[in-house]
Amino acid sequence: MSESYTTSILLVEDDLRLAELVSRYLESNGFRVTIASRGDEVPGKVERDPPDLVILDLGLPGEDGFNICRQLRLGFSNPILILTARDSDIDHVLGLELGADDYVVKPVEPRVLLARIGALLRRSRPSVRTERKTLQFGRLTINMTSRSVHLDGQAISLSGNEFDLLLYLASHAGQIQSRETLFKDLFKREYDGMDRMLDIRISRLRRKLGDEAETAERIKTVWGQGYLFVPDAW
Repeated sequence: MSESYTTSILLVEDDLRLAELVSRYLESNGFRVTIASRGDEVPGKVERDPPDLVILDLGLPGEDGFNICRQLRLGFSNPILILTARDSDIDHVLGLELGADDYVVKPVEPRVLLARIGALLRRSRPSVRTERKTLQFGRLTINMTSRSVHLDGQAISLSGNEFDLLLYLASHAGQIQSRETLFKDLFKREYDGMDRMLDIRISRLRRKLGDEAETAERIKTVWGQGYLFVPDAW
């Protein structure tokens, strides 16, 4: 870690013993960790001292993690990692639809948690080397330096991971990208044939760009193959 800056994590967990264990482990790996034990504490903490990443439990007193995730995504673009004891596909899907970037199920092996955090942080930070500053597709402008997106001159609010997905697809415009490739390059893990994360993120991205799935023209689903960014649809 750099001496001038320490990556900050807000850990939202009402099990104080678990929170202390996770906090000590992360701090031993160079992170600065703040703990919140109630959901209704989180928006204020994030506003006062925006963390680089939020680890968010779902079952919280004060306000549940789903509502907190929804609230944060109105103005917080850094990664949100759901940490939950709920081993339910419905809970995972809902969390991702509300804007979470990834999830892990408790009990989680510490090195797995650290790896997921590292992958999210790497994806959320702009690359130092950028050959082109902007990509232009008709009415759509993607600025790689500011990590901003404009459609018809209007700013589109994307999370860091939504931006990375759009940029990846746009950088390979006209080429079908398989789920296996997208998982490996963007999520840094293998596609297991069942994980819905990519589909949910594509759906959120389409909605924000006014490209609904039923009539999608910009980000097309090519059944059995993957997703296609159409460069001349804008």
